[in-house]
Amino acid sequence: MPSSALLPASRLTDLRLQRQSLIAGRSYRCQCGRHVFFRNTLCLACQTPLGYEPDLAQVVPLKPGAEAGLWQLFGSADGGDPGASYRRCANFETPAGCNWLVPLDAPVPSAQSLCVACRLNRTIPDLSLPQNGVLWGRIETAKRRLVSSLLALGLPVRSKLSEDPQQGLAFDFLQSLPGGPAVMTGHADGIITLNIDEADDAKREHMRQQMHEPYRTLLGHLRHEVGHYYWDRLVAGSPWLIPFRQLFGDERADYAAALQRHYAEGAPPDWALHHVSAYASVHPWEDWAETWAHYLHMVDTLDTALSFGLGSEQVEIDFEPFTSSALYRDEEGEEISFLPFVNAWVELTAVLNELSRSMGAPDFYPFVLSVDAVRKLHFVHLVLRQRDAHADR
Repeated sequence: MPSSALLPASRLTDLRLQRQSLIAGRSYRCQCGRHVFFRNTLCLACQTPLGYEPDLAQVVPLKPGAEAGLWQLFGSADGGDPGASYRRCANFETPAGCNWLVPLDAPVPSAQSLCVACRLNRTIPDLSLPQNGVLWGRIETAKRRLVSSLLALGLPVRSKLSEDPQQGLAFDFLQSLPGGPAVMTGHADGIITLNIDEADDAKREHMRQQMHEPYRTLLGHLRHEVGHYYWDRLVAGSPWLIPFRQLFGDERADYAAALQRHYAEGAPPDWALHHVSAYASVHPWEDWAETWAHYLHMVDTLDTALSFGLGSEQVEIDFEPFTSSALYRDEEGEEISFLPFVNAWVELTAVLNELSRSMGAPDFYPFVLSVDAVRKLHFVHLVLRQRDAHADR
């Protein structure tokens, strides 16, 4: 399923895309007509139960099904089958607080009925420690947002544990213990490891300052690490590999040496001319993962803005828009497909940064996109548009 970034340009130009054209929108309505949101489990206006139906990419109102514990759609969800039955994810009443639905006729990969997002978990935090429940809840909230975007983009999201042991995806949420080895956030062979300290706001902010980073969030971590996973799925061994090396660099360069050099010497002085972030300058793999993460930031944020009806007629910002010279490959249709998308992003974030400053908060998007960074974003865009021949290898 394409997201707005992959739709024809006329639907995105000037942020005028209508709500019904969005796949990854974030504005939903209860059966009573009130707005409800991605995390909601209950409509506060009419007390109707709610759940997220990932195949429909919608938060939907629910009514009791034929048996206890079963639910059906109220019938207001676009494309939904009012006769279909669902269970709530088994993590609904855990600290994860998952509001996603599991179709009754879907294969159940374990003794528990877990949704498409929760069945990706291989290791969760030790819940005998009270604070870990809070941290896990924050992590799962970010992960559900990530997974919903991946599904909206039509990417393969299959559990390494129960659906695709060879090419699937799984998460380990781990904690560094006193006297034990430090847990490093990263990706290896489809397993994404996250140090749960990243869900502790104070610890994460301390680390952000130590690393001299302008931005550090749970969702940003997850988007970055899943970028490594999809590099393996979409680029490695595909016709995109040689073009990737020409644009990002040769990933066969010694990664450990590159990382050591980065932490010893810092980013090159001219990194901002070529990369989306300083960390992207470490190695071609990190350049891809950072660019991928920023692309997902852009898609989800623009879809959210458009789904709430924000249009360019409300935005008055003068800036020099990117032109076809910033495209990775100037093909027919790209000027009216990708360029409006990236220029809408520049316009929107300029306003959102000012709003953040008005609240005394850090900039919403503390980055400046160079022509080279936009060219790499366009490369990611093209890989996603033409992924079908390789996504299910």
